[in-house]
Amino acid sequence: MDLDQAKEFSKFDPEDMLGAIRALPQQLWTAWETAGKLPLPEQRKYTQILVAGMGGSAIGADILAGYAAMECAVPVYVLRGYQLPAWAQGPDVLVVCSSHSGNTEETLAVFDEAMERKCTTMTVSTGGKLSEKARAAGAVCWNFDHKGQPRTAVGFSFGLLLNLLDRLGLLSSQEAPVKQAVSEMEALGKKIDAEVPAVQNVAKRLAGQAVDRNPVVFGAEHLEAVARRWKTQINEIGKALAQFEFIPEADHNTLAGLVNPEALLYKTYALFLNSERYFDRNQKRFALTSDEFMVSGVCVDKIACSGSSKLAEIWTAIFLGDYISYYLAMAYEVDPTPVEALNRLKAAMKN
Repeated sequence: MDLDQAKEFSKFDPEDMLGAIRALPQQLWTAWETAGKLPLPEQRKYTQILVAGMGGSAIGADILAGYAAMECAVPVYVLRGYQLPAWAQGPDVLVVCSSHSGNTEETLAVFDEAMERKCTTMTVSTGGKLSEKARAAGAVCWNFDHKGQPRTAVGFSFGLLLNLLDRLGLLSSQEAPVKQAVSEMEALGKKIDAEVPAVQNVAKRLAGQAVDRNPVVFGAEHLEAVARRWKTQINEIGKALAQFEFIPEADHNTLAGLVNPEALLYKTYALFLNSERYFDRNQKRFALTSDEFMVSGVCVDKIACSGSSKLAEIWTAIFLGDYISYYLAMAYEVDPTPVEALNRLKAAMKN
């Protein structure tokens, strides 16, 4: 499809995924405000914070962990799975069970184990079994209102947790940075929305480059989780294969793979999420690594992520990635909302 035919998008987007993406800035602010009215777990000196979740319910925690890493004195650990690590024991460990539906089987299992181990436990969801368990156990239960796919609720899965760390005194005041991030996302949206022609629209241009190629997204430090988000959105919205890589780790293995198979290299599309906020050695690595990919015949794009703050930089980059994934779905003429393969697997697991 011609990406400048925005009026045709609704043919392939009957559930309005585009509307959900457009709403992301306001969702982030709503999440912040919502969390400010919700009860906190017991105030104590937590030694670790563990967020358990899967898919779209976990990515917000990934983004938070990357954002908070250089300020928060308490480690934030993200668990994707059924079982708590051995160190998660007792009330000084805060376990946050995050599930959009409230029915994610892995997260429900973690909740039960956290209660058995007497961890301080709370839940974040739209309801479901997780909320029922929390209320029955007397645990703090945070519910938010969102209709749609879990991946479109990333503003909630991040914003609620950010407010939690702020109110627990683990971060400096975050209200002003959140407001500014929302404002900068809204400004970016005017430049990359569906009505903006491809010649002036970086999101459409990048999506066009990704057609019939295998995208690989590179990030570092606070943008590592953003690289993961771009990959998962390309998978779920664009219905396309993609990978993500982290620098400097990729320089210790991935570079050695730029030899075979040669035909695959020419079908690879490397996207480097650059930032002037990276540690200076990582900035140099991004420049050298992208050069190596180009010399090997890989199609390369360098995205200059920016913002007035680290939070604004993260969230404008997330917003851009969501638009790219949507335009890729339109280019492939696929419905961006359903995830039939994931639903088949869930049904098979139940049986």
